[in-house]
Amino acid sequence: MEPFPAEIGVRPRFKRVTIPPHHDPACFGCGDNPIGFHLPHPDVEGAERYETTFSFDERHQGGPGLAHGGMVAALIDDACGLVPTWYRFPTVTGRMFLRYRRPVPINRELDVRAWIEEERGRRLFVRGEIWHDEELLAEARLAFIHVPLEHFLKTPEGRAHADAWRKRLEADR
Repeated sequence: MEPFPAEIGVRPRFKRVTIPPHHDPACFGCGDNPIGFHLPHPDVEGAERYETTFSFDERHQGGPGLAHGGMVAALIDDACGLVPTWYRFPTVTGRMFLRYRRPVPINRELDVRAWIEEERGRRLFVRGEIWHDEELLAEARLAFIHVPLEHFLKTPEGRAHADAWRKRLEADR
């Protein structure tokens, strides 16, 4: 596997910030969703890179022994989304260009990586890759858009999530 790009010109904005979680606990990518990916959160606020391992299984299968392309896209989107969300909370995916280089196997440990390449205004440009045994299987370029918190409060579920956090924070005082 190739190393991360040596210098990408983006530095963390924060050393450590204490704020409510960046996602609803039911988030498919990094939450406790029973059918989700359960990706671990980045270690620190402001991180510009993310790396983890993941294994698709039969629930994610397209062809025999191979991950469904939509699941591969979801994994790379979620892994890439963790970087800008922890770097500059909150963000949403604006666009994604994904190249499938090789079939992605199920029941194999995959290396999943993402890093911020550039920042312009409200946009953060992220690269992502999925590797197995030193072979690049998929790569993507994504643009994430910084949005105000109110973006997530437009639904009843979003308002309920905010109210629950407000109560937890008040109880901790």
